Amino acid sequence: MDNRAEIRDFLATRRAKLTPEQVGLPAGGRRRVPGLRREEVAVLAGVSTDWYIRLEKGHISGVSDDVLSAVARALRLTDAEREHLFNLARTAKPARTPRRRAKVQVPASVQRVMDSMTGTAAFVRNGRLDILASNQLGRALYSPVLDNPAHRGNIARFDFLDPRAGDYYPDHDGALAVAVALLRAETGRHPDDPDLTALIGELATHSEAFRTRWATHDVRIHRGGIKTFHHPAVGHLELAYDSMELVAAPGLTLTAYTAEPATASADNLALLASWAATEHAPDQTSSATTETEKETPWN
Repeated sequence: MDNRAEIRDFLATRRAKLTPEQVGLPAGGRRRVPGLRREEVAVLAGVSTDWYIRLEKGHISGVSDDVLSAVARALRLTDAEREHLFNLARTAKPARTPRRRAKVQVPASVQRVMDSMTGTAAFVRNGRLDILASNQLGRALYSPVLDNPAHRGNIARFDFLDPRAGDYYPDHDGALAVAVALLRAETGRHPDDPDLTALIGELATHSEAFRTRWATHDVRIHRGGIKTFHHPAVGHLELAYDSMELVAAPGLTLTAYTAEPATASADNLALLASWAATEHAPDQTSSATTETEKETPWN
């Protein structure tokens, strides 16, 4: 995959977010477009203007880490954006035939760990936001995603293509922004993944909200924070989440949701656990050998 257009648009959108005043440069009169000029970024990065223009055109292959770091500093990139820039440089190679990534299984031991977390909603996903395995409470929390075969266990399909998502997420706009940013970051890591390309094409075809957000080129690292839900069975849930990459299963992430003790959300999470125990049989909620290539993780 030739990712020069991706590099160009990413750098241009980062440059457009900065003003001269933010980086200690004079405004320099009227500007036709917002943000820094290319020559200003070059000065801040300590490189020639011609060199930076060539970089922003996508000629990034072979650029040293030191120079990339200088550009990242000049553009005030976040940790996620800096990682994305380095991933784009790593994958900047001549076009080649896309191939499917090797299958990665959710280890049986990870499933046992999740099953033991009875008061915590936990699930494992890949970079495409496919939910591959969960414990019973995790499946109950994401039941709107997992109960509709059309979503094929994919969070982004639910977020953008299911009208119920607007009720499920009190901050629907924030949820959409996060989903797009995570998918954009994944394209930097695996630009040749045909399943990822197909998902992005599907969402772009059917969702204007996706197309608009995709054009921003925002990326994100999703490691922890607070997320709110309005679950159709129990109502409001304000949950802390922690996401951990699985060393034993590269490319997979385990996310765990917990509620602050002695709160309404804790009561509703306990109610959701009771609802899950009565609504879902055990064989619907766990799979010790789930594979990323299965189209429907929950049968």
